[in-house]
Amino acid sequence: MVAISMDFFSACNSMAVTVRNAITPLCGTEEGGRVIGIGADGTPTKYIDKVAEDIIIAILREYGLCKTLISEEIGKISIGGDKGTIFLDPVDGTYNATMSIPFYALSIAYAEEGHILQAFVHNLATGEIFTAKKGEGAFLNGHLISVSPTSDLQTSAMSIYGKHFQQDRIFNLMQKIRRFRQFGASALEISYVAAGRIDGFVDLRKTLRVTDAAAGVLICEEAGGIVTDLDGRPISFADEVTIGTCLIATNGHLHRKVIEYLR
Repeated sequence: MVAISMDFFSACNSMAVTVRNAITPLCGTEEGGRVIGIGADGTPTKYIDKVAEDIIIAILREYGLCKTLISEEIGKISIGGDKGTIFLDPVDGTYNATMSIPFYALSIAYAEEGHILQAFVHNLATGEIFTAKKGEGAFLNGHLISVSPTSDLQTSAMSIYGKHFQQDRIFNLMQKIRRFRQFGASALEISYVAAGRIDGFVDLRKTLRVTDAAAGVLICEEAGGIVTDLDGRPISFADEVTIGTCLIATNGHLHRKVIEYLR
């Protein structure tokens, strides 16, 4: 059985290539977007999600890369490895994939004893790969990345999500920032904060699950960013896919200001 410390990223690359080859012909098709059931997270499972997840589960089991897998569609299962938990979103941004919008990803995070140690986010449409290992920095296609130096909300660009009844809080922040974006795939968006492409990611919906964000969180933090809950406390996820949370990820310079304007 291969050790996770030696094999995580090579295995992730193998999974990404296989998944990308399998789902690319399904993107933008009626078959790819066909609902085939309800996932463990309580949301509809599309055929494209199931294809990707099945591929990854088979590879994880082959190499014994973790003891436990927690994934959006299948929930929590035993993989057979000696230790560790992998949090998986086989297609982060399913709607984008089914509509051929090139912003959807494979998101994988490896954790031990509640600490995320390694992360991998692969844009399945463009081939970009974001990675991080605890204490060793964050990378885009093998090159070290860091968050933006932006310190003024009025020149910042952020991705912001909320529900209708939160319009006042969201509008209060949106009045202060220069650019507002919604890309539709949280793992990639948080990775974009890490790469300095946007200055912050805010999700007030209380629907982000550990599978959605775990990999992006480590990548952002290793790039110098800050990720917290709405009160500025370290972000904490439940180890299952039916419980969501709110999240703020920024370049750090803007973090306190964002929290203040959301109150």
